[in-house]
Amino acid sequence: MAREPKYIFVTGGVLSGLGKGITAASIGNILQARGLKVNIQKLDPYLNVDAGTLNPAEHGECFVTKDGAETDLDLGHYERFLNIQLTNKSSVMSGRILRNLINDERAGKFLGKTVQMVPHLTNATIDVVEQAAEGFDVHIVEIGGTVGDYESPAFFEAIRELGAKVGAKNSLNVQVVYMPYLSTSQEIKTKPAQNAVRDLRSMGIVPNVLVARSEQATSGDKIRAKLSAFCGVPETGIAILPNARTVYEVPLTLEEQGIGNYIVDWLDLPSHKPELTDWKKLVETILSKRSPTVKVGVVAKYMDNQDTYMSVFEALRAAAWEHKVDLDIQWVDAEKLQKTADPTDLFAGLDGIVVPGGFGSRGVEGKIAAAQYALTNKMPYLGLCLGMQVGVIAAARNAGLTKASSEELDPKGSELVIATMHDQKGKENTGGTMRLGDYPCVIQKGSKAVELYGSDTITERHRHRYEANNEYVAQYESWGIIPVGKSPDGTLVEMIEAKNHPFFLASQFHPEFLSRPNVPHPMFLGFIGSLKKKH
Repeated sequence: MAREPKYIFVTGGVLSGLGKGITAASIGNILQARGLKVNIQKLDPYLNVDAGTLNPAEHGECFVTKDGAETDLDLGHYERFLNIQLTNKSSVMSGRILRNLINDERAGKFLGKTVQMVPHLTNATIDVVEQAAEGFDVHIVEIGGTVGDYESPAFFEAIRELGAKVGAKNSLNVQVVYMPYLSTSQEIKTKPAQNAVRDLRSMGIVPNVLVARSEQATSGDKIRAKLSAFCGVPETGIAILPNARTVYEVPLTLEEQGIGNYIVDWLDLPSHKPELTDWKKLVETILSKRSPTVKVGVVAKYMDNQDTYMSVFEALRAAAWEHKVDLDIQWVDAEKLQKTADPTDLFAGLDGIVVPGGFGSRGVEGKIAAAQYALTNKMPYLGLCLGMQVGVIAAARNAGLTKASSEELDPKGSELVIATMHDQKGKENTGGTMRLGDYPCVIQKGSKAVELYGSDTITERHRHRYEANNEYVAQYESWGIIPVGKSPDGTLVEMIEAKNHPFFLASQFHPEFLSRPNVPHPMFLGFIGSLKKKH
């Protein structure tokens, strides 16, 4: 008979951006290392239905699951740390639960009863948590935001009720808090952390583990004793986490401080000695000195915010670690590039160019210019989603189709080499019309892509609405590119390569979503490998 799942609830206090997602993923990592089957879920108090419409400049990238859920970037952390593929069950926003409640009320399912936050919203939340936990030894639930946010009391009440329902030995609460450093007195202050725990306790939730973040290293024993005295958490259940040299070091730090054993003992979980050898080797590689340094230009319209392209940056780093080279990622402003007659100076010193995905017209002409430059100057190029579309446009323009464009940029254009899928005509402004999630792709034998993948049949994740216009595909070879990847029925172009080019590979899908720190994605490995050859 299968065991009932144990629950770990991860909450935050003091301020947002502390790393609750990294903490939750790291706890999952060290429990996985003990042979436990772990699942993980984000409860986000935003009233949005999903993350598909959130501004990436404010909220970071929109991560897509295998079944097409548009989610918060924390799910990317979860997948990378646990090397698993999650589903829509792992990303739940308030808006989704509220919408379902309202639909049920309109359909008369409550039989005239008053629909309230408690018990209806809390019960609905408990339901989605329990459904996601089925079949796992441990289910980790992160609540977005901080204790005290106006949007989140119902979520906190739901986990309180669920904790009471399953019992003290079957649930555990982790509170992530912040300890500011005062330079004038040269001390770390614990009062904000104490207040955050007090706020959590006022909601009926007592933390069992405290993860205390800080910008500065500190004498752990003294701080730990003080936090224990004022927050009511045993010293053995308190982890002190100053800024890490790499986020992938966090699981090892938690393990070194005994948090893994503490959690296993608290939840009475069967366990063996954690097997973290490979993870330790990964961290050693990340922290080691590497040479040469390859310089990559990321052509972007959301500048200087790595969260916007989190998975892309992590995939580039993973490939660099595998190749044992250092990586210097530099921003190239797509809008500035768009206004530059000769982009040579903007690309000076770079070894290669990456054009990531995106929506809207802002900066796209600059991205097209980058692809044109890469084609003309034989500079290694990796195009992701929009990066493939601008690659097709660039090749067409270089070959003389000066009006080549995308329907997204120029809906009435005469040479739309990128266009809306036929079955989505008239639905461009509605939700759910994009290709989202996993789709298969067949790669042409003898291509660079099939060499990198080691297979001619792959499955990759998508998030886009526009496609390569099949009316122009027959002209690709005359433009200097080859449609090396297609949907199994041959109707959709999924990958292109440039002929007689050291490395020009672009995909309609998002390979970055399947890259892992210790299992880099083939396309990124190939790209970084081509840059390494230049040194």
